[in-house]
Amino acid sequence: MAAVRTGPVQIQSAVPLVDRRILVVEDDETVREVVRTYLDAAGYVVEEAADGFAALDAIAARTPDLVVMDRMLPGIDGAEVCRRIRTTRDIPVILLTALGSQDDRIDGLEAGADDYVTKPFSPRELVLRVQSVLRRSLTEFAPEAPFDLGPFHLQPSARVVQRDGVPLALSTREFDLFAFLLKHPRRAFTREELLGSVWGWQFGDLSTVTVTMRRLREKVEADPADPRILTTVWGVGYRLDLADESA
Repeated sequence: MAAVRTGPVQIQSAVPLVDRRILVVEDDETVREVVRTYLDAAGYVVEEAADGFAALDAIAARTPDLVVMDRMLPGIDGAEVCRRIRTTRDIPVILLTALGSQDDRIDGLEAGADDYVTKPFSPRELVLRVQSVLRRSLTEFAPEAPFDLGPFHLQPSARVVQRDGVPLALSTREFDLFAFLLKHPRRAFTREELLGSVWGWQFGDLSTVTVTMRRLREKVEADPADPRILTTVWGVGYRLDLADESA
């Protein structure tokens, strides 16, 4: 089965493209070329790497705005590359994963990936996912006023959340999820609602929300195994609850 499903290459981007650099990491030369062609057509500046070590070297030499990376790579796999990226940088990462391999997707999300696209994939869908992730990570849109809630201070335009004055090291999706919940405290959301509001997906793998919530709790909760802020509403989903924090 082909890894990509090609079609017309005319794509208009709603995201400012000046100096937006995408690193494509894929060992299959044909797939890499197709992805590059579509991203070029959308106006992005594209660089390429064929394996995990080359990707890390490219990132160290010049940090891209976003990485599109195959989950299975020679040398070190995409999930491990993502983990290493997360130790020093907050670069949005989209993983390309095998169709039907939920374990690969969950492993990638737990490693810090912001999104994933399953193979075989439509390059047009990939470009839309790139635009969606960049749209959330860029700060060039209408600014929102900072606000405080309990011990947290949210600066939406700067994409910063502080707890008692200390910034939290959140990935792009972790920030999006936490900021959304901070704006809607004491309201329970289903995973479907969060997938639509935070990821902008009308449908998708709900484990994406579950894994991102788990990672977020590890950075927000005193005891992630007993969450008091990002609480589970059984039979519904999740709720941000700061009653105990502000008492």
